[in-house]
Amino acid sequence: MIRDKSGKDKPKPPKGVIAVAPPSFRRERALIKRGVWPVAGCDEAGRGPLAGPVGAAAVILDPKRIPKGMDDSKRLTAERREELFEEICATSSFAVAFASPARIDRDNILRASLWALMRAVQALPEAPRHVFVDGRDKLNVACDCDAVIGGDGLVLSIAAASIIAKVTRDRLMCALAQDCPGYGFEQHKGYGVPEHLKALSRLGPSVHHRRFFAPVVAAREKHHPSAVEPDLLSGEMPVSAEVAVAV
Repeated sequence: MIRDKSGKDKPKPPKGVIAVAPPSFRRERALIKRGVWPVAGCDEAGRGPLAGPVGAAAVILDPKRIPKGMDDSKRLTAERREELFEEICATSSFAVAFASPARIDRDNILRASLWALMRAVQALPEAPRHVFVDGRDKLNVACDCDAVIGGDGLVLSIAAASIIAKVTRDRLMCALAQDCPGYGFEQHKGYGVPEHLKALSRLGPSVHHRRFFAPVVAAREKHHPSAVEPDLLSGEMPVSAEVAVAV
């Protein structure tokens, strides 16, 4: 047992359980006190999958109407993400952008992700004066930008963006599952789980797959061994339609 300051016994936390503090509005509030506003948080979803675009979101929270219970989207259940998604949409300004599989193939996943994040910030209905972005890389935007490693678990605006990006992309992958049945996009959202790898091997890549991710390359060689790849250095690869939407 552990004794608190009052002398009362408190139970020890279970072994192997690490208490994780939720993200806070501390960084945003410090900027508000300095007269810096609006402040946006941004994050992406879908860097790891074998199929589908990478999605990015930028969110400006209303300091007076912050939804309760927000956290890194990876720590939330799908049901809780959907609930918070609706609350964030109803109380905040936000924008979403996607980088297509063709752009990912052309630029690589990191550059495509940064491009989508930048587009999301630019699409916000009000231009932010400061941006917090999850990760190591700052964005090329027309205001100050701080990159925060693990930011989706530290900065509340980034956590909100992680929820918007994740739910929006998941919904898109469910729509793509109707366009390309058999791959199970509605279940795994394009990630390389065993069921997806089996379908990829059986059916070959779809138009929504990222052509130069290794499992997709292997499946393409199996189904189309003589296929000629485009010259990525020539700049002739088309990039399919990509959108940035602000609400």
